[in-house]
Amino acid sequence: MNKKNKRLLIRSTVLLVIAIAVGYMLYYNSFFDSNTAVRVGDEAPNFVLTDLDGNEVELGDYRGQGVFLNFWGTYCPPCEKEMPYMENQYAIYQDKGVEILAVNVGEPELTVNRFVQRHNLTFPIPMDKERQVLDRYGVIPLPTTFLVNSEGIVTEIITGGMTESHIAGYMESIKP
Repeated sequence: MNKKNKRLLIRSTVLLVIAIAVGYMLYYNSFFDSNTAVRVGDEAPNFVLTDLDGNEVELGDYRGQGVFLNFWGTYCPPCEKEMPYMENQYAIYQDKGVEILAVNVGEPELTVNRFVQRHNLTFPIPMDKERQVLDRYGVIPLPTTFLVNSEGIVTEIITGGMTESHIAGYMESIKP
């Protein structure tokens, strides 16, 4: 093979590898971004999970109310810190048409029950044992909270821990 043909082969190979990489990135980003991650302005995807008392919790049942949809874990220090604040605000806002759904992701019920008892939590705690709802919403860091208005539209997404005044403001913003 002469030099000219070798250069052509190398250039063609490099271009083919680049084209495959770009095609894969476009496919991956369009598939995962548009089909899994929930964004502000999207309708919150419905789900049905079981809570710690064995009751089914369906997001769609809360249409007409604001929903403070929080994804959390007992192993997450910011999650633990914000739970008492959420409980305080739940006592204020549950009669004003705002519900808290604190979705626990992938933990045993015994662990979550102990956590709930230790913090005297009274809001619903649906269990996402298989992390399917977490994946559907595109949640990466914990805690992550989706504010869902009374029409079922996500109005804001908050990642990281929150203070009590932040939580109060967020709940006020989704009050019907």
